[in-house]
Amino acid sequence: MKIATFNVNGINGRLPVLLRWLAEAAPDIVCLQELKTPAAKFPAAALADAGYQAVCLGQPRWNGVAILSRAGTIHETQRGLPHDPDPTQSRYLEAAIGGVIIAALYLPNGNPRPGPRFDYKLTWFEALIARAQFLMNSDAPVVLAGDFNVMPTDRDVYKPERWIEDALFAPEVRAAFARLIAQGWTDALRHVHPDATLYTFWDYLRDAYARDAGLRIDHLLLSPALVARLSAAGVDRHVRGWDKASDHAPTWIVLDDA
Repeated sequence: MKIATFNVNGINGRLPVLLRWLAEAAPDIVCLQELKTPAAKFPAAALADAGYQAVCLGQPRWNGVAILSRAGTIHETQRGLPHDPDPTQSRYLEAAIGGVIIAALYLPNGNPRPGPRFDYKLTWFEALIARAQFLMNSDAPVVLAGDFNVMPTDRDVYKPERWIEDALFAPEVRAAFARLIAQGWTDALRHVHPDATLYTFWDYLRDAYARDAGLRIDHLLLSPALVARLSAAGVDRHVRGWDKASDHAPTWIVLDDA
């Protein structure tokens, strides 16, 4: 089973990129972020033509998450993060597919820091940690997948000294991510590539992609029940170089059969 996460940065405007990647990579399950569209305008028909059923939690102009599957029926288990400090923002969707719980999330950016947006990020992170502990306590096979807007370590950011004041690299945010991991989650990409330079995002400004001035902010975290099944992980970074691409690249894992 190939499971991916992809911040599409506007699903309707970048639908050709998404469909091209789906045809090329053939993931079984995909978590999408930054749909930037209400549910009524979500391109379900085009995705169905590509072989994927979908559930989405949309929002006009901003945010929005979705789960796609060609691996079986999507059984939605949670719509919106419990105790979200601002439930008007569409950032969390959870479903059971093929015996695995998939949690698709889009954690707030949090800039500028300090300020109310950063405070919201930290509060949302606490709500995520609580939900993740609930899922961990269930002993179910779970994947937390999405744009976490966190670079966990210096290895996950080009020139970390330039990001010290940013909300994506703030000590409080990295500490929250570390507490999440400490529940027992495995960072799948780092588990497979412990020493590699891996980025999942390159800004549109200053020719960042060509210079490989990137960040690793898109993550797939596995519960203990899935770690032994993890056989591969990677980033389809070439997608970032396509015409009219998102500023993120698809990030994926492969789980062997149970």
